[in-house]
Amino acid sequence: MRIGIDCRLWGQPVGVGRYIRNLMAQIDLIDKKNEYVLFAKTEDIPKMKATIKKLKVSFVKTDIPWHGMAEQINLPKILNSQDLDLMHFPYFSVPIFYYKPFVVTVHDLIVNRFNTGRASTLPLPLYMAKRFGYHAVMANSIYRSKKIFVPSQSVKEDLKKSYVNLGDDKIVVTYEGALSPKIDTTAVKGELVNGKFLLRVGNFYPHKNVENLIKAFREFVYDSYENKDVKLVLVGNRDHFFKKIEKLITDKMLNNNIVFLENPSDSDLKWLYENASATIVPSFMEGFSLTAVEAMAFGSLLLVSDIPVHREVCQDAAIYFNPYLADDIEQKIDFAFSLIDKSKEEFIKQGKRRAKEFSWKKMAEETIAVYNSVGTS
Repeated sequence: MRIGIDCRLWGQPVGVGRYIRNLMAQIDLIDKKNEYVLFAKTEDIPKMKATIKKLKVSFVKTDIPWHGMAEQINLPKILNSQDLDLMHFPYFSVPIFYYKPFVVTVHDLIVNRFNTGRASTLPLPLYMAKRFGYHAVMANSIYRSKKIFVPSQSVKEDLKKSYVNLGDDKIVVTYEGALSPKIDTTAVKGELVNGKFLLRVGNFYPHKNVENLIKAFREFVYDSYENKDVKLVLVGNRDHFFKKIEKLITDKMLNNNIVFLENPSDSDLKWLYENASATIVPSFMEGFSLTAVEAMAFGSLLLVSDIPVHREVCQDAAIYFNPYLADDIEQKIDFAFSLIDKSKEEFIKQGKRRAKEFSWKKMAEETIAVYNSVGTS
């Protein structure tokens, strides 16, 4: 088959970008049968060529932003010029006027579940119009796709509840992987060396629940003299959404206890996981929780919000808390820092064991199997 993949988000450091990069890196090693056409931004194509070396592949310059009218009107013209047997959109944003066979990846339904107005920089009328457009594009992607990839059983069940008459066999769960344990570790210099710190990785959207985490961490620091030098390391982008968090840090007088790191390398991130006293994921909702899997893989004690996807992914390898109660978050942080070595090591062993169940290679194999089954149906 001649299979197209939308790679316009290749350069995104986390999220969909990481999904695309790892999917293509593994397909490059595995698929000896199909031919691929990769639609990508001009600036990303040299990096892609350096990664993808074995596939029958061609690259098509596609400098079209996502979530806009150009995506809906101009992208189908570019796709149709390539005579594809199957198209994979690794994100819900599928052009409504694309009529050839396609599969889609739905990473989560967070926008369906949470009113994200607080996370928008748009005036209310434009935000509402954008939200209406999201629902229209999502429904189109769900109902017209041949198959839907999701990263967890939790997202699959959410889809079935949210969209009527959606067949169970149409949705395929393909768990994602984590950073390779074989990558080199770079020591992060400065104030984190030889100190205790709590690690949190991800963006600062409201559903990530960083505000409650900061409130809980303040209580943890100020409740005991022993905790006064503990740091909270926030890894993420210093964008519009971070500004509210930055103000909260100042208001809570935590400037000396919170360290912000932007876009660390994979080797830096590995060092953070390995040296953190614990890693915390306080989100109200996640599609998969890559941070949790990476923390388990690198032997970090893990604290997570008690939500369905964390129960599915982490099982008995994590300490759970109610994400809506700052007091409960604070108590579980205190519990994690006071664990005796033997108990901590038991959590870490269970985490490493559980993390082995997830791999990008397995995800790619399952994805290729779906490509082939759809193409012959």
